[in-house]
Amino acid sequence: MKWIYDDGGREKAGYQGKAGDCACRAIAIVTGLPYQEVYDEINHYGENYERTGKRKRGKSNARTGVYKSCVKNIMERYGYVWHPTMLIGQGCKVHLKKDELPMGRILCNVSKHYVAVVDGVIYDTHDPSRNGNRCVYGYYMKRGE
Repeated sequence: MKWIYDDGGREKAGYQGKAGDCACRAIAIVTGLPYQEVYDEINHYGENYERTGKRKRGKSNARTGVYKSCVKNIMERYGYVWHPTMLIGQGCKVHLKKDELPMGRILCNVSKHYVAVVDGVIYDTHDPSRNGNRCVYGYYMKRGE
């Protein structure tokens, strides 16, 4: 699968250094929204709508990590629908490969990472495909596409 370097507008927004902001970058790329807008929305959601507990120690933060519930809320608000590709006990059926994913702008959830895929091309700061062996847990795709 072809890979193109894309930071989702992070550098343009004035951020430097390393960060665990894959969800923020991928959402910005897939939706076409400015990085700063997505960054602020993730932090607002984490601060105002998430709770901590025994199994959930922190809250979503655009720089340090985002919980699935936050990504789900944001993607659904922009009209994206979740398409699971792997169920409990089923095993991996879909990999990060061009011929196994639909065309269009999709946000893929892989192990400990979110990645933007546009028309079969990975847009990220590194190639997360593991030579086509990385399992896709599911993806968000715009409703009606």
